[in-house]
Amino acid sequence: MAEKEYILTRDGKAELEKELDTLKNVTRKEVSAKIKEARSFGDLSENAEYDEAKKEQAEVESRISQIETMLKYANVIDAEDIKSDIVTLGSKLTLEIFGTEDQYTIVGSTEADPYKNKLSYESPIGAACLNHSVGETVQAITPSGPLDIKIVAIEK
Repeated sequence: MAEKEYILTRDGKAELEKELDTLKNVTRKEVSAKIKEARSFGDLSENAEYDEAKKEQAEVESRISQIETMLKYANVIDAEDIKSDIVTLGSKLTLEIFGTEDQYTIVGSTEADPYKNKLSYESPIGAACLNHSVGETVQAITPSGPLDIKIVAIEK
């Protein structure tokens, strides 16, 4: 079975590499120390601290594996592929929504974080803006209904 491709910006790849390094070199050691301490409490069959530390260890190892897979199959957006005349993956946009202007970046789904104004190209707003230019008003079909969005500026 072919592995999924993960579309990342250079910044997104760097963030994943940093997270992976922290998980492998800091978090793993901290969790290992928690397990060692919990073992010292004795009977493991009724040791909540041990159970919690083992659960945390499993979560850390799962995230490490997930990040390694994402980096292995990453398709990093080249700066040359980012346009300043039309919206593409990696574009930094100023959008006007409901009369208010905000800046957003169009990213792959693994990097999307609406709280940091990083919109997936697969999201209703990201998809509606793709391949459009400054000055255009596009309509995104959102769960709460159609939404008109004006593209005010595009940057690399």
